Amino acid sequence: MELALAEGDSSLEADITAEVSKLERRLDELEFQLLFSGEHEGKGALLAVHAGAGGTESQDWAHMLLRMYLRWAERRGYEARVVEMSPGEEAGIKSALIEVRGDYAYGYLKSERGVHRLVRLSPFNADHLRHTSFALVEVMPLVESEVEVSISPDDLKIEVFRASGPGGQHMQKSSTAVRITHLPSGLVASCQDERSQLRNKETALRVLRSRLLEQELERQAEEQARLKGEHVSAGWGNQIRSYVLHPYKLVKDHRSGYESSDPNAVLDGDLDELLKAYLKLTLGEG
Repeated sequence: MELALAEGDSSLEADITAEVSKLERRLDELEFQLLFSGEHEGKGALLAVHAGAGGTESQDWAHMLLRMYLRWAERRGYEARVVEMSPGEEAGIKSALIEVRGDYAYGYLKSERGVHRLVRLSPFNADHLRHTSFALVEVMPLVESEVEVSISPDDLKIEVFRASGPGGQHMQKSSTAVRITHLPSGLVASCQDERSQLRNKETALRVLRSRLLEQELERQAEEQARLKGEHVSAGWGNQIRSYVLHPYKLVKDHRSGYESSDPNAVLDGDLDELLKAYLKLTLGEG
């Protein structure tokens, strides 16, 4: 740059401007990550999406959310894969679990916990009436070692079954999918993504440890809130965000107040500003 300036050469100006903008974005990202101080926020994440009441409409909405999170992970350069998925009867999904690997994946995605609401003209109704659908999102830190959560083998019930997949000659002939139940807590984890029963068992155990860790973190948070005298809301009453596609276009986070007039971009994975607005509020910068 100094040589170009000395010689009056402006041909590098566009490249230098683009590089500076890239560095500024990276600096903003690193400064934002300094706000994360929790023990698990730098880890990967497990994210589950569950369709609410409403049949096909809500199952389609759950699938839209699943795609949104996979696209978001792709945009950030994270590794994401579907560990478990239960398809809907006609369209969409009843539930799905994805594993997202990357620095601070849990730190960012923990803001997605709660109920997500969609308002649109129904594509499944002949009259195309306006319809409201709900889906629940759960987020857990990805547990990478057995040290973090200790599980006794005697507390586990392990079942194997055939993974659901395409029919015909590609039908699974052997029982490779694994379901593990933690008897003391009743928590269940399953995996059917891998062809190997052993690999599926390892993944299901990792998911189970993450669920147990999240359960303990929730218990601690509820205890702290009880000591402070705060009301802890949970479940379906905890609506966090609305996505309106009709009669106007708007995505609004009900906690931070952040709004976007481009729901299509948000549903295509452009989530960063929504996530940061809420996290800045909760992490003390907003």
